[in-house]
Amino acid sequence: MQRIGFIVFPKFEVLSLDTATVFEVANIVSGRALYELHVISETGGAVPTSIGMTVGTEAFGESTFDTVIVSGTLYVEKEPFSPTLIAYVKNAPEKCRRVASICTGARVLAEAGLLDGRYATTHWFYGNNLQTHFPKVKVEDDRMFIRDDAIWTSAGMTGCIDLALAMVEEDHGVELARSVAQHLVVFHRRLGGQSQYSALLNLQPKSDPIQKALVYAKNNLNRPLSVEQLAQAAHLSPRQFSRAFRAETGQSPAKAIEKLRVETARLMIEQARHSIDVVAREAGFGDRSRMRRAFLRVVGQPPQEVRRSARQGEAQRGALLARGLPK
Repeated sequence: MQRIGFIVFPKFEVLSLDTATVFEVANIVSGRALYELHVISETGGAVPTSIGMTVGTEAFGESTFDTVIVSGTLYVEKEPFSPTLIAYVKNAPEKCRRVASICTGARVLAEAGLLDGRYATTHWFYGNNLQTHFPKVKVEDDRMFIRDDAIWTSAGMTGCIDLALAMVEEDHGVELARSVAQHLVVFHRRLGGQSQYSALLNLQPKSDPIQKALVYAKNNLNRPLSVEQLAQAAHLSPRQFSRAFRAETGQSPAKAIEKLRVETARLMIEQARHSIDVVAREAGFGDRSRMRRAFLRVVGQPPQEVRRSARQGEAQRGALLARGLPK
């Protein structure tokens, strides 16, 4: 049985405890006590969450854990972490097989020096903050979770579920992880390299007409999309549409459509089900050279490099699973 300690502190984000449910369900689905779960804190006793309710905890003490997971908080700058908490996390790798953080909990790992020289992720909104305060950390704030050796970090909010499912998969295999995901009524975990947010969500249109135009575009990316077509979908004149679109999204229709195409193409490339030429056609770029230029503008690397990285990630995950499967 593996002991998992969930590290909490005053005003931690209660959603972080969703992670515990993944391991709880793994016990139920497998019919075995695979994980023993503990909520731990500096002093023990009742610890207030960010919404005011309290959670009973055990004091850090001398207990040992296979894995410790640091919760996130919405009060990154306002509530400094205690020296005792930082010291406990700093020493955790000497006693634990895995050390992980959820959302802004990456700040705790960074303050403890565990992320120096490592790749790490956090909630996309706090990525720049983490990088500014800890320049030695290789922050990739557009990832669901990242594993760098024994240190794991996850994206914000529900990204913790993906991290926990990946741990279950590493510990007990893909079939159990898939069954747990089904019981939780979530997708079988999103890959660590998957984007935290969609281009459509990031555009955040404020009115129904612009929303309708973007949905139309998303459903017809494999076709040429002119301003006139989008305006018709929005039931506006081309001039009204262009003006309203820029006012609501902060960018031109052409730029937004390019981002939607790149997002769609990137997902197809990472799934490795189609050739680069087919992806270029299906995403509406027409040919691979146009898609390459768009990827360099939006992603910062060509499609071939995205595919190469996805394959390397899958190969690494497969190797880790092969070593981690129970005998």
